[in-house]
Amino acid sequence: MHDLLFANMNALEITDFLRHSRNLNLNTQEFQQCLEKGKYESEIRKDMVEGQRSGVKGTPTFLVGVIDQDSSKMKALKRIRGAQPFPAFKEVLDSLLPPQK
Repeated sequence: MHDLLFANMNALEITDFLRHSRNLNLNTQEFQQCLEKGKYESEIRKDMVEGQRSGVKGTPTFLVGVIDQDSSKMKALKRIRGAQPFPAFKEVLDSLLPPQK
């Protein structure tokens, strides 16, 4: 479904989702019920708010950080916006590592 949605960015209405589900031979009735009931809506909204709080303004956005041992939560130290080449990731990661002796 992911690939189909990205390949059809101008076809993202409910009727399009149902057509896509049929094209993928999904259980269309179950899929439609899931859409109508908003089964995952609250989780998606929560993720969106959390992303906005973290400075995410678009996709892709990568947050690089460390895990707090006490709370098991990630502390974002750097943000990489957009599709970047490997050297951009390497530069951010290297900047967070202790200097090599």
